[in-house]
Amino acid sequence: MLYVIGDLHLSMLGGKEMDIFGGAWKGYVDKITHGFSALEETDTVVLCGDTSWGMNLTQALPDFQFLEALPGHKILLKGNHDYFWETEAKQTRFFRENNLAKLSLLHNNAHLYENAALCGTRGWFYDEDAGPDGKIFRRELIRMRASLEKGRAMTEGELVMFLHYPPLYENFRCGEMLDIMREFGVKRCYYGHVHGSRRARAVEGVVEGICFKLISADHIGFRPVPVLM
Repeated sequence: MLYVIGDLHLSMLGGKEMDIFGGAWKGYVDKITHGFSALEETDTVVLCGDTSWGMNLTQALPDFQFLEALPGHKILLKGNHDYFWETEAKQTRFFRENNLAKLSLLHNNAHLYENAALCGTRGWFYDEDAGPDGKIFRRELIRMRASLEKGRAMTEGELVMFLHYPPLYENFRCGEMLDIMREFGVKRCYYGHVHGSRRARAVEGVVEGICFKLISADHIGFRPVPVLM
């Protein structure tokens, strides 16, 4: 089975535990462990960003080891708080050197799952500072297109999009990203980033021919949700 969840915000090294926010986040590591307990080792889980508070790969290692111990293979997507993020080559080497065999990346690439291609990038959100020339935004558009092109080269089946930021939120609409998704025939898009009371303003359901679903951990009870193929 294929699953998805976002925004685990792990801090096994200490100092950034989300329990301080109370509510749904109280005891969240135990909730994550319990949520993953229903999975099998043969399952795959896409993690839609904000996975670890580690400021570099070494600081994030305890969080990666926690993920490694959970059932299933995990595919990590970059979130706005994933400060540990390095080049794909450096991260892949770090995973290999630390025996993290159940972790891989969704970054400038795509993954084949049965007859579907798993595509994704961090995305863009209206509260992000693009800078005066919008380089970050344009880079995300390039990454989205590159991922979808690689996915299409893998299969004639479905292209499923995974983002960290929502391309739709309340009155915000990221038209450029929606246009690219429609160009490639994307029918489903899963995203995270949105928490707490802001979840009430999240866009879910079919919009412009694409079905959107918010999968931030506190929104889905810290249980990975199935991506039905």
